[in-house]
Amino acid sequence: MASDYNPYCQLTRVWVPDPDDVWKAAEITRDYKEGEAVLHLQLEDGTPLEYQVGPKANALPFLRNPDILVGENDLTALSYLHEPAVLHNLRVRFLESNNIYTYCGIVLVAINPYEQLQIYGEEVITAYSGQNMGDMDPHIFAVAEEAYKQMARDEKNQSMIVSGESGAGKTVSAKYAMRYFATVGGSSSDANVEEKVLASNPIMEAIGNAKTTRNDNSSRFGKYIQIGFSRHYHIIGANMRTYLLEKSRVVFQAEDERNYHIFYQLCASASLPEFKDLSLMSAEDFTYTSLGENIFIEGVNDADDFKKTREAFTLLGIKESNQSSIFKIVASILHLGNVEIVSERDGESCHVARNDVHLQHFCRLLGVELKQMDHWLCHRKLATASETFVKTMSCQQAVNARDALAKHIYARLFDWIVEHINKALHTSTKQHSFIGVLDIYGFETFEVNSFEQFCINYANEKLQQQFNSHVFKLEQDEYMKEDIPWTLIDFYDNQPCIDLIEARLGILDLLDEECKVPKGTDQNWAQKLYKQHSSSGHFQKPRMSNTSFIIIHFADKVEYQCEGFLEKNRDTVYEEQINILKASEFQLVADLFQDKSDAPPSKSSKVNVRSLKPVPKVPNKEHRKTVGHQFRSSLHLLMETLNATTPHYVRCVKPNDLKEAFSFDSRRAVQQLRACGVLETIRISAAGYPSRWTYPDFFSRYRVLMRKSDLTSADKKQVCKNLLETLIKEPDMFQFGKTKIFFRAGQVAYLEKLRTDKFRSACIKIQKTVRGWLQRIRYRRVRQAAIGLQRYGRGYLARRYAEFLRRNRATLICQKQYRMVRERREFLRIRRATVTIQAYARGMFTRRIFWEFMLHHKAMLIQKHVRGWLQRKKFRRARDAAIIIQCGFRRMQAKRQLKQLKREARSAEHQKKLNMGMENKIVQLQRKMDEQSKELKTQNEQLVTVNASLGSEVTKLQKQLEQIRIQQPDGGQVESLQEEVERLREELQEAQAHRKRMEEEHGSEKLSLNQRVGELEAENALLKAEKDELNRRIQQQAKNSAADESSASLETELNQERERYQNLLKEFSRLELRNDNLKDEIAVLRFQPGHHRNPSNQSSLEPDSNPPSVSVSEVGDTEGVIELVDEMGVENAAMDISLFLKLQKRVRELETERKRLQVNLDKMEELAKPKGPEPKTPTPDVATGDLAYNNLKESEVDGRLDNSKEPLDKDEALKLLEAQLQTQTRQHRDELEALHTQIELLKDDLEKKQELLDYMSALSPEAKVDYTVQQELTRLTNSNLELKGIAEKMEKNERKLKKQLRIYMKKVQELAAQAAAHDVDQNKDDKNKMIRQETLKRKDKDFEGMLEYLKEDEARLIKTLITDIRPSTVSATVPCLPAYILFMCIRHADYINDDQKVVSLLTSSINGIKKVLKRNNDDFEMMSFWLANSSRLLHCLKQYSGEEVSCSV
Repeated sequence: MASDYNPYCQLTRVWVPDPDDVWKAAEITRDYKEGEAVLHLQLEDGTPLEYQVGPKANALPFLRNPDILVGENDLTALSYLHEPAVLHNLRVRFLESNNIYTYCGIVLVAINPYEQLQIYGEEVITAYSGQNMGDMDPHIFAVAEEAYKQMARDEKNQSMIVSGESGAGKTVSAKYAMRYFATVGGSSSDANVEEKVLASNPIMEAIGNAKTTRNDNSSRFGKYIQIGFSRHYHIIGANMRTYLLEKSRVVFQAEDERNYHIFYQLCASASLPEFKDLSLMSAEDFTYTSLGENIFIEGVNDADDFKKTREAFTLLGIKESNQSSIFKIVASILHLGNVEIVSERDGESCHVARNDVHLQHFCRLLGVELKQMDHWLCHRKLATASETFVKTMSCQQAVNARDALAKHIYARLFDWIVEHINKALHTSTKQHSFIGVLDIYGFETFEVNSFEQFCINYANEKLQQQFNSHVFKLEQDEYMKEDIPWTLIDFYDNQPCIDLIEARLGILDLLDEECKVPKGTDQNWAQKLYKQHSSSGHFQKPRMSNTSFIIIHFADKVEYQCEGFLEKNRDTVYEEQINILKASEFQLVADLFQDKSDAPPSKSSKVNVRSLKPVPKVPNKEHRKTVGHQFRSSLHLLMETLNATTPHYVRCVKPNDLKEAFSFDSRRAVQQLRACGVLETIRISAAGYPSRWTYPDFFSRYRVLMRKSDLTSADKKQVCKNLLETLIKEPDMFQFGKTKIFFRAGQVAYLEKLRTDKFRSACIKIQKTVRGWLQRIRYRRVRQAAIGLQRYGRGYLARRYAEFLRRNRATLICQKQYRMVRERREFLRIRRATVTIQAYARGMFTRRIFWEFMLHHKAMLIQKHVRGWLQRKKFRRARDAAIIIQCGFRRMQAKRQLKQLKREARSAEHQKKLNMGMENKIVQLQRKMDEQSKELKTQNEQLVTVNASLGSEVTKLQKQLEQIRIQQPDGGQVESLQEEVERLREELQEAQAHRKRMEEEHGSEKLSLNQRVGELEAENALLKAEKDELNRRIQQQAKNSAADESSASLETELNQERERYQNLLKEFSRLELRNDNLKDEIAVLRFQPGHHRNPSNQSSLEPDSNPPSVSVSEVGDTEGVIELVDEMGVENAAMDISLFLKLQKRVRELETERKRLQVNLDKMEELAKPKGPEPKTPTPDVATGDLAYNNLKESEVDGRLDNSKEPLDKDEALKLLEAQLQTQTRQHRDELEALHTQIELLKDDLEKKQELLDYMSALSPEAKVDYTVQQELTRLTNSNLELKGIAEKMEKNERKLKKQLRIYMKKVQELAAQAAAHDVDQNKDDKNKMIRQETLKRKDKDFEGMLEYLKEDEARLIKTLITDIRPSTVSATVPCLPAYILFMCIRHADYINDDQKVVSLLTSSINGIKKVLKRNNDDFEMMSFWLANSSRLLHCLKQYSGEEVSCSV
């Protein structure tokens, strides 16, 4: 450069900052000398400006590029590369040339025109196909062609990164790029893969795009589409990955914004027949679609777009059933938003409005339970270390939970659709290479920035880092290609900012850590950020806020509000609601919420095989990942993909916020240029040699600066070198490459200035001559024109004056006529108004008089009716008072009568009468006790015999097996074993057939027994009725007989009989207790052979324990037997096959009893026949009563009286009659007392209902409705609990019957084994009998209910039973199995009197259970499992120690 060159001289154009236009053009009016504080400028509008410069003021302004460089299609070709030059070049191309595309090195800058341009047709695609990137004007097709050519030439995967803020045109640019690839690389087969790839666009726009204030079709998610190509570079498939869907838009939209397009498309098509069952309305009627207050987009038909969406679904192979399910889910989200949640009075709880139609539609469309969803929308489940309980939610919490559920459903549906689109675009053909199109959000900054903006800016930081490194690499490759000396260029490295976000203890790590804290808050997280990152250069704390922070990004400073970060990062959805959706009857809905790690259980094997040591279940870590963690992982995967490909960059710019066509807002544009990295690209280019000219172009441009001798030289390259060495003295300002000349920034502008000065001096001479000639010609033309104008002007003025005179005369005539007509009309109007006012006034006065007469007449009628009403009211009040007095008096008399009856019931005579008539029952119980004692002895003997035989047979079989193995040679052993196997198979088949016959016989026998029991009960009822009739007849006869002389003796005998009754009653109590004890001993000996409890078990037999009495009908009850099977287990219950024979025995006893009663009845009927009166002899009635009493005594007393038919004496008959009379009197009193009790209950119920009625009448209508709803909910809850109890009881019975069936099957197998052993055992000698006897003695020690273990194995025992066990591994075994095993170990330690071992085992067990519960405090199944086991272990220990155990345990 020349030493005297000063760029800031007069007439030099510069750029100065401006608050409105960012940069304004100005021209220097006075040469600037170094060190001056003021630079004199003049703006384009002529305004002078003194620009302050200096070290403490502004720096020197940026220089403008020459006009030749303005409008360049590549910004890197500008001589001065800085922000105002780039902004001005883009504005000129966009506004003046209507060019929306401009290159910036390897970056294509695309400005949204907000207007449809005809530059994307098939002919344009054909024109760009096969062309180099710089051969034609900048275009999205040129970038796509460059990516396609590099993929084919270099055989390397390519990526197109399309970024920009909302409304900048990212989605449209990505769509056109995909259309270009589909056209150029069309499928070679008939699969139409390229059509499917393009068909994914309307689907993704419908479910992922929405109207915002910045864009009518804004993508609310990021996506990366990989288009796969074959070896011949034809499209064979595609794959799509999405990033950070804006789920919050589902439940909230700002003003003048819309929800996702699919909701409005579905509402617009609600009238179609196939959508009638969706119960849809207008989008204005749904909450989730009307928050923006504007449901329409100008120029968009949602119904037509919905047809395109359905066609795209069909083209991608999604079935009609799945499409219908998708639309049902979308409709259900709309109905969910309209579910009304009402707060309770306390404000801490809420409920869904009664009979909410939208909730019904929601549950119907998703196929879930209405009651469950109704409940869990307003409740949540909380799990602690010791218990799990249900907590109500406030109205706001319930609304938030409802919105979170809606967002979660839509997000899962979005992922499902993307997954199925990928399945439709997937191909089995091997992919050779691919081109990825990344449509992702650009850098964002708003007045309020939250979690979404943080993630978006974090992604842009990563992309900018990759972009900087790639641009730097391309710049280096260019210099190496031209053999230019290369020095390292220092460019902005945003790795510290990225480390601040994603490094260890970075912002995301601290956010995830705070989310794990149970009571973590946004404020606590903010304080942790201040403490951890206050020293970071990219992190700042705002001065006026403690709940926000500032991050210095590569594009700008952004202040983030901490409020909502934790909630959005957790993305909390209550598990109870998700479990309801998992249980949906629709497969698609259930599949949406199934975890991907869940695998269907194998059905190939029916054998339940479990390992000795349970394998712990792997926790579902994916479910615990936060949104920030998932986004960081997906972003790292994206960066790995981009780094493995060759990237091509498209930066979309939004020219204005008003969506006006071809309108350019400089402030918005420069903000986006800073954010998208275009200026950073320019800065990297400017640091080296940004301006580059080929030798021919440089020669052609600057030949005016050369001498004539240089122009004739053939070596143009040498001519260019000589010229530059002459003009530019500093050799570092330019470099000569192989094909290009490289210039530093500003050197091209210097050459342009020299060229301009050369042209200016030549133009001045031309201008001097031409301007004189032009002025002379102009003067002659002006003079001729002035003369012609004067002539025509004067004629025009004369004609205009004549026209004025004519119009003035006509105006006067018109005014005269008009004024006359106006006055006449006004007069007629006033006269008509006067007449009308008079008529209305006279009518008004007349009507007033008429209304006075009418009011007087109506007042008289009202007085008449009121006086009559008052008299009737007074009469009713007096009548009601009289009725109340009568009721009170009658109630007092009833209470006195009730007290009298209670005193009589408590008297001694009454008690004596109640205690009569028990002798027969005592006799029967004694006889039953004797029979049961005999049966006990018989069963004990049978039990000992069966145990001895089973033990001896097992030993015998073992001995025989050993002898056979020893005796038989190896050659014949196989054949003998095969024969033995065949024989055993035949026997097994016979045993199975025998078992089936036994099951059929058992079923038929059980049915017949049940029928027989019913018949016997009916007959017993009939006999009882006949007995009552007979007693009535005997009483009637006793009343007619006059036996006054024997009354004293009867009274004496009656007292003696009472004394005997009291003694028998005491004996009965003692025998009943003994009977219960014997039954317990029978059960123990029968079902637990070889095991005897210690004396501490007998504590339950003390009188204080109140043992329940067992009735005769319960002995043969099948349900009782099944309960015993549950308590003892299948193994012990299978050992007694005679358990169900009790039913048959009991039926036989009832049959015998019925026959005996029938015989006695026949005898009493024969004796009851009248035989005619005889004087001084016992009457026939008395004889008949004596005979009946004698027969009853003979049938009930065990052989104490002879069975004679002679009549009894008179005293015995009277005793019998008196006993019967007392029995009837006692029954009558009992019935009377029961009736009185029922009356009291009815009175209490009546009083409660009366109080309820009074309370209801005092409530307001709204409170009545609430109270009625509450009562109805209580009734439904109780009914639900009863139904659940019935269902549980039925399930319990079903399980018991299945266990009973397994007992029979095992018993049949044992019988088959015994039969086989019996055949083998027939040829043995007496020596085996001795072995059998010895085995019988040893078997008594096998079953003691204890488990021995070594002290050193205690840790392994605790680890196996407590630490490593899982509820799912023991669900099919005995319930509470760990508790029973621990109890058997404790019993053995107590049995050997090792107290230290007992204490150690109990302490280790308690500590192990605490550790398990602490580690699995969120696992409800684990909590309930160990709660049941702990309760069962405590129950066993209490029973073992002799402590009384309540029934509730």
